[in-house]
Amino acid sequence: MRRTPRTAGATRTALACAVAGALGCVSLLALPQGAAAADGALSVQYHTGSTGSDQAEPWLKVRNTGSSAVALSGVKLRYYFKADSASAGYRFACSWAVRGCAHVTGTFGTLAHPTATADRYLEIGFTSDAGTLAAGADTGDLQLRFYRSDWQPLNQADDYSFSAVQTAYGNWSKVTAQLGGATVWGTAPEGNDPTDPTDPTDPTDPPGDGATLFDDFSYTAYNDPRIAANGWSVRSNSGGPGVPGATWAPEKVTFPVASGNTVMNLETSTSGTGESTKQTEVLTKATKFKNGTYAARVRFADAPKSGPDGDHLVQTFFTINDLKAPMADDYAEYDFEYLPNGGWGEPSNILYTTSWETYNPDPWQAVNQHTEGRQSYNGWHDLVLTIDNSSIRYYVDGQLFGTHDAAYLPERPMSINFNQWLIDLAGNTSTTARAYDEQVDYVLHVKDQVLTPAQVTAKVAAYRSAGKAFEDTVPSA
Repeated sequence: MRRTPRTAGATRTALACAVAGALGCVSLLALPQGAAAADGALSVQYHTGSTGSDQAEPWLKVRNTGSSAVALSGVKLRYYFKADSASAGYRFACSWAVRGCAHVTGTFGTLAHPTATADRYLEIGFTSDAGTLAAGADTGDLQLRFYRSDWQPLNQADDYSFSAVQTAYGNWSKVTAQLGGATVWGTAPEGNDPTDPTDPTDPTDPPGDGATLFDDFSYTAYNDPRIAANGWSVRSNSGGPGVPGATWAPEKVTFPVASGNTVMNLETSTSGTGESTKQTEVLTKATKFKNGTYAARVRFADAPKSGPDGDHLVQTFFTINDLKAPMADDYAEYDFEYLPNGGWGEPSNILYTTSWETYNPDPWQAVNQHTEGRQSYNGWHDLVLTIDNSSIRYYVDGQLFGTHDAAYLPERPMSINFNQWLIDLAGNTSTTARAYDEQVDYVLHVKDQVLTPAQVTAKVAAYRSAGKAFEDTVPSA
């Protein structure tokens, strides 16, 4: 981990997700769950965001054409398509939604009566937090997409609901809408009314036996022997990143209880000199993690727990392998980095996600792609990183934060790391002691499987319901 100032300019995706997140937080007047307009009537507009073969992009809007408000939690949409093979699996993602992607759900089902143009459907729903849709109003953009779970090309040309020429929003009867369980818009493929019984099995559910690392961090202290036995190293050796002369202090890694659950606490402290600076890092001893899903629930902090504020602090969750030579093309690193007080030329709090291809330490040269969010991320956040054979995706609190290109995919396995360190001492010149905390609730890696943030949440909940605090079935690289 070593850094240099980034260039400004958030990507369109990051900006969209930030706006979506803001809108998603608006308090909306909600009807009781399942309530609908007395004369419940909806229409669906569609246009295709992609006519290519890498993924399907049905972009939708739902309009309330009735005279009373509708609870979106009672609305279901179905987009019908033909699977490329009987065994093909699919994954859903929301790229952008006015109501917030966190409030949009997507599941797949199979049709009871397959036709030449449809044997599957994508069902779109809304959470109870999505609020209501006023009479005459529409949801705004639902920029949705789905793709094959093995990332093979898909054929949209034979899909019932697809149209290559529908490049602007217009009413589209080949997407159905249900309100309170009754079909109020559209025509399904023949013999497949949405209210008819269908196979409840989601053919794209990730298999339950994938190789997994899960740790709930239920330890007693930094020298608990289970930490090493479970494959972790609490760093004590010298070296970067951070302030010259700083020490990596294992004793500052503790395991307090937060909201009834043990968490890992990384403390970094300083009195304004390199010698007084104590930094923390915990990492896997094995470099055996590559493609798949990485997730952690992390608490970032904008202010110190004691002493004056202002230090250029970095709070992280990342994966990395070693740089074998300057500009070596088999280097890989994927970062969530939060700077609560700015740094690297940034004046205030900022979250970076960065995908690294390689670098040269001297003279400095970096090859990477990054996305940034210039706002406070103080508090607990669900961080998800997915890597497949096509791209790298970063999610924050269920919403897509950034998508990075295939040029930055890893060539070799990596370790999983958390650390907290100081870029420099220029942000706070005081000699008064101060200390900062970063906390980690859990970490999860599922090898070679791309999970949605909702699937991550469900998998973690299943571990905790079973009382299982640790599992590592990921084979050595």
